[in-house]
Amino acid sequence: MSFIDGIKERAKQNIKTIVLPESEDPRTLEAAAKVLKEGLAKVVLVGNKDKVVADAKAQGLDLSDVPVVDPNNFDRFDEYVNTLFELRKAKGMTEEAAREGLLTNPLMFGVMMVKMGDADGMVSGACHATADVLRPSLQILKTAPDAELVSAFFIIDVPNCEYGENGTFLFADCGLNQDPSSQELAAIANSSAKSFKSLVGKEPRIAMLSHSTKGSAKHALVDKMVEATNIAKEKYPQLTVDGEFQFDAAIVPSVAASKAPGSEVGGKANVMIFPNLDAGNISYKIAQRLAKADAFGPVLQGVARPVNDLSRGCSADDIVGVVAITAVQAASV
Repeated sequence: MSFIDGIKERAKQNIKTIVLPESEDPRTLEAAAKVLKEGLAKVVLVGNKDKVVADAKAQGLDLSDVPVVDPNNFDRFDEYVNTLFELRKAKGMTEEAAREGLLTNPLMFGVMMVKMGDADGMVSGACHATADVLRPSLQILKTAPDAELVSAFFIIDVPNCEYGENGTFLFADCGLNQDPSSQELAAIANSSAKSFKSLVGKEPRIAMLSHSTKGSAKHALVDKMVEATNIAKEKYPQLTVDGEFQFDAAIVPSVAASKAPGSEVGGKANVMIFPNLDAGNISYKIAQRLAKADAFGPVLQGVARPVNDLSRGCSADDIVGVVAITAVQAASV
């Protein structure tokens, strides 16, 4: 069973409600129909009901039974406005600004649905930048109590691959933190280990990645990953983590035997922590496009409630997969 098939089976066991605020995007409508057909979650769309149904019909989809919440005609709208105002008034938000934001920003409205308990999680980003997804999430839902920072990861599932966890990997950070410090990288490793265990169900083996393996190169960028490894080992002693590793030394046993003999992670890593956003983002896209891997994410970790981003190059099936992941996350909150 593939990673995503396992996630879908888990989602079916505990049905959650996921809000999809980007109802203007055809991929979102297609994904909503597929989620319902597969029985993965309940779906709520944000927008105008008549327009959503008409747009869906034009795509050959029937979404007439899907709840569509229109902020312009929503019986709890004033309650939402008051709650948002109370949450943000210390930052200078007025009631008028709260009302305007909820009327004009479907992502903000979707996050408020999660905050108010009308949805268990949100998936968006098909036609919005990551910052547009993250900003209202952090402003309204805040960082989780046990998280040091919010980061983003992809689950990479490579077909016919003997490396990682039978071809399944977690790549972090691929979507959010541009140049994390050593301390932040250690925190990302800790969060990623929890996410891997929760979603994949296997023990995480974490590689701190670099262009160097165990001192083969000397550079400040190498030093950053060495320090991150040491911090992670000291601060999170429960983790199985090692580094610094080149990618091949992290996943290929024969290379690890030569470059990092005796490492409990080398040649066996399934959680890959990249030194910066350039490396992580480029790597996941290479795996997706050249290795034909399924790439699910960017999944956010560290937000108090499940809110997940999408790549703007995503397909409808990608959205379905992230909805299933979000539902599983919501079941464990």
